[in-house]
Amino acid sequence: MKNIKFKSLAFIFLFAATINSCTRDLDTTPKVDLTLENLLANDPNAVEGLLSRLYASFALSSVNGPGSSDISGADPGESPFIRGIVNLQDFTADDMKNRWGDNGLDQLTTTSNWTDNNKFFKYAYDRLYYTIPQATNLIAILKSDDVNYENKEQVISELRFLRALSYYYIIDLFGKGVLVTDENFNSTVPLPESSRKELYNYVESELRDIEDKISPSTGYGRANKSAVRMLLAKLYLNAEVYAGTPNYNDAATYTAKVINEGGYSLEPNFRKNFSADNNTSKEIIFPLIADAVSSQSFGNTTYLVNGSLSTDTMVPADFGAAEGWAGHRATKSWYGLFGTSTAAIQSNPDQRSKLFWTTGHNYEMSDYKTWTDGFPATKFWNKNSDGSGSVTAFSSTDFPLFRLSDAYLMYAECALRGASTATVAQGLTYVNTVRARSGATPFTTITLQNILDERARELNFEGMRRQDLIRYGKFTGGSYLWPWKGGVAEGTSIPSYYNVFPIPSTALQSNPNLTQNMGY
Repeated sequence: MKNIKFKSLAFIFLFAATINSCTRDLDTTPKVDLTLENLLANDPNAVEGLLSRLYASFALSSVNGPGSSDISGADPGESPFIRGIVNLQDFTADDMKNRWGDNGLDQLTTTSNWTDNNKFFKYAYDRLYYTIPQATNLIAILKSDDVNYENKEQVISELRFLRALSYYYIIDLFGKGVLVTDENFNSTVPLPESSRKELYNYVESELRDIEDKISPSTGYGRANKSAVRMLLAKLYLNAEVYAGTPNYNDAATYTAKVINEGGYSLEPNFRKNFSADNNTSKEIIFPLIADAVSSQSFGNTTYLVNGSLSTDTMVPADFGAAEGWAGHRATKSWYGLFGTSTAAIQSNPDQRSKLFWTTGHNYEMSDYKTWTDGFPATKFWNKNSDGSGSVTAFSSTDFPLFRLSDAYLMYAECALRGASTATVAQGLTYVNTVRARSGATPFTTITLQNILDERARELNFEGMRRQDLIRYGKFTGGSYLWPWKGGVAEGTSIPSYYNVFPIPSTALQSNPNLTQNMGY
């Protein structure tokens, strides 16, 4: 069992914030049964519990269990954050497809017919705008001079990080939104729409301010200085997309800080990063916690594990799962990087090529709704890295949102894009360090295409592939095709406005100041 448990704190602190209020009236005065001063006197650990509640908003559907959701009207299994970013970042891209044909999910997996009524866009948007006002509410209370407790600045910095992380995904997925801050939190009128660049500038300023305030080391599952720096590096890596001006210099600077000052190292066993004992990985910078007993959810890594298994061609128990949902398979755009045939993949010395189930499955995905077309990715499983562990209904494998190998590859990309704060020689060393860990042959030189392909081999199914393709100019248009892009088996061009998702219709209805993204 993991050493982090999320507490149910509804009896302590009832937030009045709702999804509508975060985009409309923002009258989110908290209802507190006890004053915070009295609460802290009675239970000094209460603040830690409240903080854990905000971390849980990224990991669970609700602290009240897998059958409840923090989001009003949302399906508890479909709406959690991890399930959302995999749906939006991986199934819309070239690496993964889902066969269920659910209304909304089918449109994501074929990158076609996107509308503002798609429930999965709404789930992601609402989840992020659930966390933002919650964090802002708690920050406002804890910043009061009347409230004193140990590690006050540290806790506030972690809350600001979680808020910035939420805005980062609003920037990436939707391109604009409402900016809820400490200053306008109690506004009773609809807030104005903020542009992508305005949100970018806010997130940058928040992260730069807390970089030297947050601890370099915190408990497992909590943000530290390296998590802040990693998020800054990711923001800067995509600066040209988000703010119109590239900033690879700062992206390289912050990845170097993570690499050189964070104290992390590549886990010798690649598989350990995606196993039930990954809480002991030396590589994971910021995880989202899962536990079969204390942190249950159908939308965390349970979705990744069970969704990639089937009793037809596999034995779920071999992967620590109680059942297989027969949903997700990788496409040849991912596993094809290890070989142009099933036999070539099976003989590839790169250990990452072994994390596809090929028995009973076809190399070509002629029909994305046919389970045996395409290879299930068994990258995530619910056993320990040595193969031990029992079968459980829910996964105990944490989701590695940030890890060191990503920083290595980011640095190399920045160097190739001309960052004055990085060198191509060092970038080549980092890339080959990642490849050596998996038994892949070293590169003698690197190109941007090398890096994009290596990111696929290393990071696919971790909620970032769509972002990578957009940064490379390969997501929309017809210059790069993948199976079922645009709803066509061999792939077809999709419009440029698909680089951002539509603002959900419910958000537009809640705040008349919001406008729809171009093209939708």
